[in-house]
Amino acid sequence: METVTHSGLTGIAILVLAALMCGMAMERMKQPAFVGYILAGLLLGPTALGLVEDREQIDIIAELGVLMLLFVIGMELSIRLFLRLWKFVLLATALQILAAGGITLLLSNVFGWGLGMAVLLGFVVALSSTAIGIKMLEETGELKTRTGLLSVGILIAQDLAFVPMLLVLGVISVGEADYRGLLVLLGSVLMLGWLMWYLAKGGRIQIPFLKNIVQNMDLTPLGALAFCFGAAAVSGVLGLSPAYGAFLAGLVLGNSGERPTFIGSIRPIQSILMMVFFVSIGLLIDLQFIWANIGTVLVLLFLVTIFKTAMNTAIVRMLGQSWRQAFLVSVMLAQIGEFSFLLSKTGLETGIIGGDTMRLVVAVTVLSLAISPLWVVTARRLHNLTANVTALGDLL
Repeated sequence: METVTHSGLTGIAILVLAALMCGMAMERMKQPAFVGYILAGLLLGPTALGLVEDREQIDIIAELGVLMLLFVIGMELSIRLFLRLWKFVLLATALQILAAGGITLLLSNVFGWGLGMAVLLGFVVALSSTAIGIKMLEETGELKTRTGLLSVGILIAQDLAFVPMLLVLGVISVGEADYRGLLVLLGSVLMLGWLMWYLAKGGRIQIPFLKNIVQNMDLTPLGALAFCFGAAAVSGVLGLSPAYGAFLAGLVLGNSGERPTFIGSIRPIQSILMMVFFVSIGLLIDLQFIWANIGTVLVLLFLVTIFKTAMNTAIVRMLGQSWRQAFLVSVMLAQIGEFSFLLSKTGLETGIIGGDTMRLVVAVTVLSLAISPLWVVTARRLHNLTANVTALGDLL
């Protein structure tokens, strides 16, 4: 039987059908659909059935999915709510990055990692998954509670930190003497801060022909895509990350009067592109590598999950929240995020890390994403059991 690749219509049909079936199966098991998408990629990948071999076109579509994710995050960002919690979420995020980076820098002395690799791994561990966090908050009915607001605020701040992280890795990859890169980093952060302040004050940026576009149902999604990818392209030409441009475009469009129309029109497109993104992660999983390094992978997965929960609990508590609140928020942030995968890919492309480190990061990231819902349920049960035992002890 001839091997089927994703370049043909048959390969695309198999990929979509596998993602749909696996996504539905995960939903029936009360798990997020994207876990099924990752599983579909794993099953179709070269280390399993081998039905998808050439990943080049899928990688391109997956990158578009990432740009759309940042674009939608920018559109849905409530700037007023973010600014109301900005001190807490920015401090929490900064402390998370510093703590994770401090640990990886200490470990670099033991394992002989270079500065770039230590910084990258610190970034990887610090970031959590916005997609999983919001999904779990919705399923537990806590999205609008204080736990939900604090968790979403931190997740948004981490998403904002992703772009400067990419720029920092770019500076490290070309050497410490690249002052132009440092100026670009500083300028892009200042630009983002000014734009958020301007929009929060009620400012509006006029976009030509915007009202004409939203009057046509066919042009609305096309206009949103053009705005997203056009801003990403301009950002790339200027030497910045395309993701930075996509996020700024979403921020501007999200604070226009046509925001509801655009969000409704691009949601289905974003869902499809993000499906391809998670399938592409599954395609990267190397089962032979995981099996050959199963001890290392499981130990790192355990350490990352427990370390992130403990680290975030201590940070949130230090910033004035109760122990219970700190623990509940931290459990939602205990996984490694999808943007961590992108950071490691950037590190591989710039020579900061090697192929084996990339495979290890992908393995731990994917397993972290997959077990996150189970960890939330387990941690909450342990928390409730401890609370009940404590209450019983107080009565006695």
